[in-house]
Amino acid sequence: MSAEQKSQVSSLSSFIWSIADELWGDFKHTDFARIIIPLLLLRRLECVLEPSKEKVLEFYDKEKSSGMDMELVLPTIAGFQFYNTSRYTLSNLGSNHTAANLEDYVSKMSPNVRTVFEEFGFSNTIDELDRAKLLYRIVSRFASIDLHPETVSNRVLSNAYEELIRKFAASINEKAGEFMTPKDVVHLTTKLVLSPDEQVFTDSGVIRSIYDPTCGILGFITDGMDLIHEFNPTAKIVPFGQELDPKTHAMALTLMLIQGFDAKNVQQGNTLSDDKFSDKKFHYGLANPPFGIKWDKAKAAVEREHNNLGYAGRFGPGLPRVSDGSMLFLMHLVSKMEDPQNGGGRVGIVLSGSPLFTGDAGSGESEIRRWLLEEDMVEAIIALPTDMFFNTGIGTYVWILTNKKEIHRKGKVQLINLADTWTSMRKSEGTKRRYLTEEQIDDVVREYESFAESERTKIFDTKDFGYRKVAVKRPLKGKLVVTKEAIASLSEGKNFQKLDEAQQAAWIGFFEANLGEHDYGWAQSLMTTHKGKTAFGKTGKPLGTEFTNAFFVRDEDAEPVLDNKGQVIPDTSLNDNESIPLGQDIEEYMGSEVWPHVPDAFIDHSVRDAKDGQTGIVGYEINFNRYFYKYVPPRPLEEIDADLKATEARIQALLSEVAE
Repeated sequence: MSAEQKSQVSSLSSFIWSIADELWGDFKHTDFARIIIPLLLLRRLECVLEPSKEKVLEFYDKEKSSGMDMELVLPTIAGFQFYNTSRYTLSNLGSNHTAANLEDYVSKMSPNVRTVFEEFGFSNTIDELDRAKLLYRIVSRFASIDLHPETVSNRVLSNAYEELIRKFAASINEKAGEFMTPKDVVHLTTKLVLSPDEQVFTDSGVIRSIYDPTCGILGFITDGMDLIHEFNPTAKIVPFGQELDPKTHAMALTLMLIQGFDAKNVQQGNTLSDDKFSDKKFHYGLANPPFGIKWDKAKAAVEREHNNLGYAGRFGPGLPRVSDGSMLFLMHLVSKMEDPQNGGGRVGIVLSGSPLFTGDAGSGESEIRRWLLEEDMVEAIIALPTDMFFNTGIGTYVWILTNKKEIHRKGKVQLINLADTWTSMRKSEGTKRRYLTEEQIDDVVREYESFAESERTKIFDTKDFGYRKVAVKRPLKGKLVVTKEAIASLSEGKNFQKLDEAQQAAWIGFFEANLGEHDYGWAQSLMTTHKGKTAFGKTGKPLGTEFTNAFFVRDEDAEPVLDNKGQVIPDTSLNDNESIPLGQDIEEYMGSEVWPHVPDAFIDHSVRDAKDGQTGIVGYEINFNRYFYKYVPPRPLEEIDADLKATEARIQALLSEVAE
């Protein structure tokens, strides 16, 4: 955005904020956004329709009784997908019947625009302002703003929206960035997604679709369209979006209408449980879903789709834990990529670090990563600096995925670490203290396109992120030793407690008569030899297990204990797992990494992967810290010692002052 545009944004948001200040006293800060934003949208729509207003009114007055479908004809006359047949404007509502006239004005908007104001609950807002005797005054202030497209571009208006919402949220200590992505993150993600297709846009007649399943106020979509038009001003872009929050959707819908796009292309609803574009695929997808959001409200619908449709649906690979739905949005966006035979798709999604590594081998998260990597759809992952977002300082990552990788990228994943690439902001916005300049963004895009390793770029095979979680066990070694102390502990056993007093006494007497060492299987064999002897009560494996546990004493020098089939019995208290890189021979790994230290360890081959049937469960994780770790040697001991002495001296001096 140019310096002039930035100045326009600042001036516009400041002016509107001054209007909001007039509400103070009669309304709470929590009410400001729902009052100010719809009036701002209404004034924008009025300015957009102004050139054709008289033509629309003339045609409507002439044909309103003809039975003609006005919803089909009037948009053509207005020059947009919307219109208004009211003779009122914000400047001529009058001071006596302002509320009734404003209601009339809004009611005569086209149905697709009325939806916007219904989602804001604007009728209630009119009544509240009227009762507070502020309606005429506030409306008059808005009537004075010049929001004609020639004066205020869509980009300026969109940015002003965002700045206002951050101000409103900050004034009541809310999460200002809950549905906003910082512009620098938007630019970086958009350029990474679109830059490989720059050559495509040199052709004439290019038509491309762009989609955001968590569209907010169309930040990603607007940026994507702007960039495509930089490549080719004649390219036709068809935008689509879905937004959960009704008020945010209302703003997005207004922007879509003003730009001449079909109102049906931006829908309101829960993307996970109610995909409004279930029959569509798109060339480009961009999204910044909420970090760490629970998906319990969509749980029934998501699980039903996963179980019934499998890979034919959006969530075939697996489901993450309910506490974080980030990977559901990731799978959703991938499922919306255009088929390769129709040009393929590319997507960029901003996520927290959780989707990179959360979940053990075999978990839903790991299976999702496995599917994405084994299907070779992950092209690049970029680690952003911390403190880049308005409401969180955590580390964030941009995933770039595609189903049409270039030949040299096949089977590869590019990791770019921007932890040390940032510029300090002059003034923080919430927790956002850093940003990426346009020059830094362009440097990253060039580095991404070069596909060469550097200090902050590394390239891996997709299999490099995979491993097998192999169950490793050790033999049980020991014997049964019957002692008076062990006999006394029998009373704690649940199965022993089920016996009556006489039966318990019989067993205690038996064991007291058989003090000393016995084979491991001795206690369990008693369940057979004493079966049917009423004096001992009910015998069975659970009781035998209690006796075995009570009398067992480990002996590492003893031979491994065998079961009745001659198989080694594992010591469950020593169960362990080894994460063995994919492609490495398991026996060789054990020979070099395990057996030299634990020679009696053995592999449990019964634990196998559900998909390939091989020993060990396959898992995938992407650990940026491991790949970009830089060793920083500790300070010299002399330097540390000097600091400690200096600190001690300061403390002593403070204590001396207190003592005086």
